[in-house]
Amino acid sequence: MAYSPETAGPLNELANTLLRTLAHHPDSTLSEGERELIATYVSSLNDCYFCQTIHGAVASHHLGDDDWSLVESVKGDYASAAISDKLKALLAIAGSVQRGGKFVLPEQVEAAKALGATDRDIHDTVLIAASFCMFNRYVDGLATTAPVGARDFYRQRAAGVVARGYAAPDPH
Repeated sequence: MAYSPETAGPLNELANTLLRTLAHHPDSTLSEGERELIATYVSSLNDCYFCQTIHGAVASHHLGDDDWSLVESVKGDYASAAISDKLKALLAIAGSVQRGGKFVLPEQVEAAKALGATDRDIHDTVLIAASFCMFNRYVDGLATTAPVGARDFYRQRAAGVVARGYAAPDPH
């Protein structure tokens, strides 16, 4: 992001819109933490260490998951995780999008709606999943440095995101 502010601006604006702004849309029932969890899950499916860890840290911050156990359980087996059935249905949709948009089945959409997902929730889930496939490829394609085993680093970054949103680091 610091390398190319011209592209970082629109990419961060997209992340802010999907993960923060739309959480407050009147037709959305997804919290910021749940949106971050969708991004984390898709990033884990794409094996993007940096994205699954930073967005997992932000999700943990929002959801009060101090030991990251909820995030880890969603990444490992969301069907058994302590999350709502509605979110499980949306994660199923997100996983299908990660494989390819045509893998989303009408039955998945109907199941999510039956569990309380709004059209906005489904739209946003698909767009978060698709966007994070792009973000993950961008981050990994440029061999972005990602501190491993540095939870405090990710916790500090997550607190900054929660306070200020997504923004490119200051190059100065």
